[in-house]
Amino acid sequence: MKTVAGQTTSLSRREIKDLLVLIRFTEVYCAAKHTEQRQPLPADLELSGIADLQRYRFCADCGGFLQYAIERRLRCPLDPKPACKHCQVHCYKAEMREKVREVMRFSGPALIKRGRLDLLWHYFF
Repeated sequence: MKTVAGQTTSLSRREIKDLLVLIRFTEVYCAAKHTEQRQPLPADLELSGIADLQRYRFCADCGGFLQYAIERRLRCPLDPKPACKHCQVHCYKAEMREKVREVMRFSGPALIKRGRLDLLWHYFF
């Protein structure tokens, strides 16, 4: 379930996949770049459909970035939602768009080197 503007709706399979990719990429980036203690996302973040969300851990900076990115993704007015890099309407602030690029640029190759070839599709498209 997602809660946007007081309304609760179910996440689509594509939304779940997109959010999981963002969560995994951010977790890899955070683990490699930050030494602060990492904690799970807040329990009040409603993302049913994503099993065991509490297993992912982030520093305060990456956790805040991820909460911002998830909220923006869930509020996207476009249907069907294009990939953000191909979107004509930018929901993120400029500095957050640069942060997403930095996270994706670092984590994509790192995950592919670890054998996550399924993410190759997302990395290029």
